[in-house]
Amino acid sequence: MSSTTSLPKCGEASAARRLRILLLCSAFNGLSQRAWVELREAGHWVERQLAGDADAVRAKVEVFAPDLVICPFLKERVPVEVWSGRPTIVIHPGPRGDRGPSSLDWAVMDAEPTWGVTALQAIEEMDAGPIWGSRSFSMPEAPPRKSDLYNGAVTDAALELVHEVAAKAADPGFEPEPLDYRRPEVTGRLRRPVRRADRSFSWSDPTEHVLRRIRAADGSPGVSTRLLGQPVAVFDAHKSRIGGEPTAEPGTVIGRHHGAVEVATGDGAIWLGHLRPVRDEAPQLKLPATTVLGGLLEGVPEAPDGCGYREIDYRRDGEAGEVGVLSFDFYNGAMSTGQCRRLEAAVRHAVEQDTQVLVLRGGTTFSNGIHLAMIEAAADPAAEAWANITAIDDVCRQIITCTRQLVVTALAGNAGAGGVMLALGADRVIVRQGVVLNPHYRTMGLYGSEYWTYVLPRRVGARVAAEMTTRCDPIGAAGALRTGLADMVVPDRADFDLAVTRYAERLAHSPARLALLEDKRSARAADERRKPLEEYRRAELNQMWRDIVDDEHGFTEARRAFLLKRPARSTSCTHTRTPLVS
Repeated sequence: MSSTTSLPKCGEASAARRLRILLLCSAFNGLSQRAWVELREAGHWVERQLAGDADAVRAKVEVFAPDLVICPFLKERVPVEVWSGRPTIVIHPGPRGDRGPSSLDWAVMDAEPTWGVTALQAIEEMDAGPIWGSRSFSMPEAPPRKSDLYNGAVTDAALELVHEVAAKAADPGFEPEPLDYRRPEVTGRLRRPVRRADRSFSWSDPTEHVLRRIRAADGSPGVSTRLLGQPVAVFDAHKSRIGGEPTAEPGTVIGRHHGAVEVATGDGAIWLGHLRPVRDEAPQLKLPATTVLGGLLEGVPEAPDGCGYREIDYRRDGEAGEVGVLSFDFYNGAMSTGQCRRLEAAVRHAVEQDTQVLVLRGGTTFSNGIHLAMIEAAADPAAEAWANITAIDDVCRQIITCTRQLVVTALAGNAGAGGVMLALGADRVIVRQGVVLNPHYRTMGLYGSEYWTYVLPRRVGARVAAEMTTRCDPIGAAGALRTGLADMVVPDRADFDLAVTRYAERLAHSPARLALLEDKRSARAADERRKPLEEYRRAELNQMWRDIVDDEHGFTEARRAFLLKRPARSTSCTHTRTPLVS
């Protein structure tokens, strides 16, 4: 996959410092997308290329003739013709001197107190080239999920290095520093790939040990074990709130709650949100634990709320409880039919309270819309997809039609497709610097729903909305603020929650709050007279029926390719679709 982009209209780099930069990546994911967005915002010419096909990489370099090649956490080797002919910098997720493909896995398993990211020049020997820069950060005391670590501190450090590398590449006097293990700041070492035996644990081990092993493999590949006699890979682990002496044999499934199962350990218990069956046949999907174990859970009790596993939480903030905060954190941002129904009930409860402001706060990933794995695993995928899309529509309607309070959505993490549109249903949208938004559906062969034909044009206008939903380009925080997708950007990850809280409290106490509410009610009533929300929903779902049930634009193939991490045959961004209705 490759994409050609033109020079952005705005940027920070001077003409003399503008570079032609090729992003060579294993996948165009959150980190690569953020690098693409921010380098373009800085004024550079940027193109991207997937690294799986060496001939395609060579051809891209020959045609584009980049001044600089940046490889964000590349898994594949860079062709010698590329790194020997131009500066080629690998962003490696480890401190200076760290080498090997399992850096973050070892960092979590070994409870490293500090970790880092290093920019190094590609040479024949992997991760051994001259150093262009590095960053370090403190690791959390509690075992972090590898995926959260990657998407958080590691990505932030990596982007600082990407900008530093671009600046140094434009400096003719810069010379990188050779890797020298005699230097005190070179603290890393060559580590072999993590093997299955390295990840293994016994359920009789302490909870902390079990948790660290599972979280070190979260995202991929998971840790193999057995539950209720079944071989599974386990993910999405959370510490239970069970106190006192264990009352069950370690490894016993002692509870279930909202898709997760609780398993006894040597000194307590943990919750497992997701499992993947381990079988010899075709690759298996990662799914909610109760879905995988199914009938084997007969007799396992349902645990109450407050048990240590909670995807949705509501509380009141402010001196007099004038701000309601509804938090939701769904694994990888995927929202199943059941999760959407629970979230809709939670929003309905929240809007019925006597608060002045409602804050909707997502997790590490705000939301990516419907749950593709649950759809694929269903006996009737089309029926499940239809149930899922109508359930998430119901959530969005609750947000859009809330006129008793001012609603704020807070995006500390990335959002895509229906997750972006869900956020846009609010009155104010706050994003953290570094967040990447993908306000489009067509790479998945979908027209989209979630009232996007209403909420997106009212913020950015019909023309820009049409561009966003057909070009399929990621948008960063600065672009979101500039186009109207966002109302406020918080520059620091550590300050985000506090900044959102203070903003909501100021809004609640503002003398203009009542006027803002009245304007909101008037605007909603006027919009409803002009075109009822139900008409937007009906028109969108008519298109979605063609995509989901008739599969006119490759939703089935695109979904499977995404879930199984294989390239799709085509991109739905090129399909001719019904024009935007506004």
